[in-house]
Amino acid sequence: MINQPIVSIKNVGKQFAAIKALDGVSFDVRSGELVAICGENGAGKSTLMKILSGVYTEYDGSIEIDGVPVRFRSTKDAEEAGVSIIHQELNLVEQLSVAANIFLGRELTVGKFFRNDRLMREKANQLLRELECNVDAGELAGSLRVGDQQLVEIAKALSLQARILVMDEPTSALTESEVERLYRVIAKLRQRGTTILYISHKMDEVFHLSDRVVVLRDGQFIAQRDTSSLTPAAVTQLMVGRELESIDLGSKTNKGEKLLEVRSLTLPWPGHARGYRLKDIHFDLRAGEVLGIAGLMGAGRTELLECLFGANTTPASGEIYLQGRPISPRHPREAIDHGIALVTEDRKRLGIFTAMSVGQNITLCDLASMTSAGLLSVGKQRSAAVSMVDKLKIKSAGLSPSILSLSGGNQQKCIVGRWLLTRPKVLLLDDPTRGVDVGAKAELYRIIRQLCNEGLGVIVTSSELPELLTLSDRIMVLSEGRQAALFNRDEATQDRIIQAATGMVERV
Repeated sequence: MINQPIVSIKNVGKQFAAIKALDGVSFDVRSGELVAICGENGAGKSTLMKILSGVYTEYDGSIEIDGVPVRFRSTKDAEEAGVSIIHQELNLVEQLSVAANIFLGRELTVGKFFRNDRLMREKANQLLRELECNVDAGELAGSLRVGDQQLVEIAKALSLQARILVMDEPTSALTESEVERLYRVIAKLRQRGTTILYISHKMDEVFHLSDRVVVLRDGQFIAQRDTSSLTPAAVTQLMVGRELESIDLGSKTNKGEKLLEVRSLTLPWPGHARGYRLKDIHFDLRAGEVLGIAGLMGAGRTELLECLFGANTTPASGEIYLQGRPISPRHPREAIDHGIALVTEDRKRLGIFTAMSVGQNITLCDLASMTSAGLLSVGKQRSAAVSMVDKLKIKSAGLSPSILSLSGGNQQKCIVGRWLLTRPKVLLLDDPTRGVDVGAKAELYRIIRQLCNEGLGVIVTSSELPELLTLSDRIMVLSEGRQAALFNRDEATQDRIIQAATGMVERV
């Protein structure tokens, strides 16, 4: 049952250098309800939730919990008050086990001085089983794929038995079956009286889960309404301040020469019963074409792109031809030299360089062209960075601020810009819009179409089938490392892709 306000946010503001991330935001969250926090990237959603959970301690305004003013000095303070957050960008210590991550800072002991690793592993495994997650708590967190790491974060939050749970894009790296699993967990939490603040760009999630919707735009509070009184189009209009028409990607040029050919690509999986991560993969890619890669978690989507980029740790077999010439990249540097670029799915770990500025992140991979007699030309570097900021419409207060000052969507644009400066022939995009709002997605879609019209070949993976259907000229479906289907645009439907991904149709 929904009761009186448990959280009251009053006139909260937060500024980073010249950027005002929040400006006088006020709203209430009632006990036991699920409130969706919606807004474009940069609207202030994550900043507000980090204030509520004790990540940011300096801000204007005030927060009350159960009618009592609070100002947390740390995340530990927030956790002790019953507030826990699951961040969009994963926050695990990769060198520690899953169990150690779940109980980090709250280690179980035998007596006062000896850590009880066995008990922590048992309890961690119990939490993971509640999430229907088959990861063993003794495994290193850094060895897990992004989807499994996200579930570990959720298990950690569950272990805290929080009264108020903040979920920042929790399904961004999950497959459809894992999303359904999370929905079941959320239902159990709500039955126990947990209050949930849920950040999501996915309208189907917002309308499936939430009681009310709070909309932020440009750091300001726009509206708070019952979900039942809204439509997805109405929420989108509140988010962007205008009515969005259907995404127009502009005219599409004809496909050009064959850029890439892949024959019998196989990636072994030593020690696994299946024996391979990829087996007998065949496809080609033409200039001006977008080839979508669909499949469930573990199907081999990321591994395929890593093989093409020379980032696979186990040697692969098979043949790869670029513009008719055989290549066998064994290192990303070799792939870059051949004209292949990869935007990874894990922006925090493998994409951005957190200690560098916006401009440095953009120009990092093309410094050789900006260097003369061993000296870096600051003018050339700045000019190159500005060209990408303008081309990709990156929202930033100049090139000098830290890359961390940008929203997730703008960080992603910086990474795309970095690779475009290397003048690639083939651009590999691994779930490029993960955690990106509807407006920024449309911009990225248009950028991809523009790049195709400029003669690039693009291979894109995505956990969202509507996205693949919007972007792709053809869609290849992987199932357990094997090529299950290859559809032309006019043949592909969500039903046919799902059937192929789940092994319900005969492999091609």
